[in-house]
Amino acid sequence: MKEWIEVAQNMIEWIETHSDCGRVLDGLSDEMGYSPWYCSVLFHDVTGMTIKAYTSGRRLACAAEEIRDTDERILDIALKYGYSSQEALSRVFKEQFGCTPAAYRRNPIPIPLQIHKVVLFPDYYEKERIKTMEESRLGISVEYIPTHKYMGIWEKKASNYCEFWEHHDCDTVCGYVTSMEKNAHPVVTPHTAGWNVENGKRTYFYGTGVEDGFAGPVPEGFEVKDIPGSYYLVFSYPSFDYLAENVDVMTAVEKLAWNFDPKTMGYEWNENECPDYQRHNPEKVGYQILRPVKKI
Repeated sequence: MKEWIEVAQNMIEWIETHSDCGRVLDGLSDEMGYSPWYCSVLFHDVTGMTIKAYTSGRRLACAAEEIRDTDERILDIALKYGYSSQEALSRVFKEQFGCTPAAYRRNPIPIPLQIHKVVLFPDYYEKERIKTMEESRLGISVEYIPTHKYMGIWEKKASNYCEFWEHHDCDTVCGYVTSMEKNAHPVVTPHTAGWNVENGKRTYFYGTGVEDGFAGPVPEGFEVKDIPGSYYLVFSYPSFDYLAENVDVMTAVEKLAWNFDPKTMGYEWNENECPDYQRHNPEKVGYQILRPVKKI
């Protein structure tokens, strides 16, 4: 099964740079060295999607992101991603998202983009893993986050990331969050998650900070909340190898964050007013937990 998962992830990475070619399945078959039938069965068994559905979704998502983030002509974007005309792209776009590409460019509302799938996770390497993280790279700093709005799903039945996805579809939620990158808050960025503390209990939420002027629409299940400004203690580990070090890094940062006494730095927790935040971007930011504080 592990070999299948590795092959499926390789297929996903190949599709990411070839989704606009006309014969994806044949190209994938040549690249992987398996028959088209075997590629189709393996991909579906691991991802729960057909190669055609995933490729079409990623092609449309990449086109949508360029429409949102660039000034390129919609016709040129359509042709770049393999659509026969601007009308062909517009038809698919409206069927999928309920608005035209031009309307989306003018007002980039939340839409369910097909995200770049990940099926290969660190736990597949758990028994073979060699601990390489360095405890000395753990850090504590202070950061101020001003008053802002946050659009997310607050799941009272979940206390962590894994439990959250037991109650929500990852592709759908992450697709909406990814679509908000242009209107996102510059500090509380898309896919910044965290914990709400109520009566001593932490429950998990997932979403994105949004611009102060954001007025919706808000996807079903999401909610927009006003978050007061606060100082935060940032418990962190810099960029790391996701597959090799993720388990150790997250364990070490969380142990430091949840057991730290803020009085040693002249603070007390401010979790009755503001949420805890979680940033997880192994290649760029690393892993961070932010806990709100106020001066004693």
